[in-house]
Amino acid sequence: MARKRRRSVGDTIVLLVILAALVWAFVPGVGWDLLGLRSRLGWPPLRSGQALASLPDSEAARQLRELTVRESVDDPDAPAYKREVFGQRWEDTDRNGCDTRNDILARDLARPTFKPDTRDCVVLSGTLAEPYTGATIEFQRGDKTSSLVQIDHVVALADAWRSGAWQWDAQRRQEFANDPENLLAVDGAANEDKSASSADQWLPPNTAFRCDYVKRQIAVKNAYGLSVTRAEQDALAEQLSACTG
Repeated sequence: MARKRRRSVGDTIVLLVILAALVWAFVPGVGWDLLGLRSRLGWPPLRSGQALASLPDSEAARQLRELTVRESVDDPDAPAYKREVFGQRWEDTDRNGCDTRNDILARDLARPTFKPDTRDCVVLSGTLAEPYTGATIEFQRGDKTSSLVQIDHVVALADAWRSGAWQWDAQRRQEFANDPENLLAVDGAANEDKSASSADQWLPPNTAFRCDYVKRQIAVKNAYGLSVTRAEQDALAEQLSACTG
């Protein structure tokens, strides 16, 4: 009888441990919220710093914790942002004979076709599995159609400027503006809707891509030593808490 009681107590403890682990993993406000229930249920965001503190260890979480947090959106010492401070649009910075826009189109489009006699450089058409909306777009180069697919800076140039790029020299800014790690071929309307927003102001409508999006934002800001606001850090951590990998 005593042995059965001990077994029963042991089984109860095991069940409680399993239950506690499940609560910690999936219940928002308690642990990691791996299912992203907080955002799905429309619950209010966690207090500042709470989401970051509760993140499981990962490369993205470590990079996020390393980012400098600035107290205001705009650095009072920074000059006004102008696009031209990042150099000419779509330079051939890697010296492969193609400008950056065509490089990214060739990378991101399925079955790309190229203009003859351009050494497979100028992209004429292709199919885009568009990440921000989840739609499929048939790209066709033309005066009225090229803008339907735009190249987005994941960390927007204006956001980079106020996050520290205003202190860089011209060469580093041009390298940043043409860095393929910070560039994606996307739906033109979604790109215009995002504009220069940071992660606390805009996330892709396609929720399935949000984990990849915030991880790339974090990686780029970490690589270039760019800062985040407190609200931005919280938003990145909140979204990252719903990611499983």
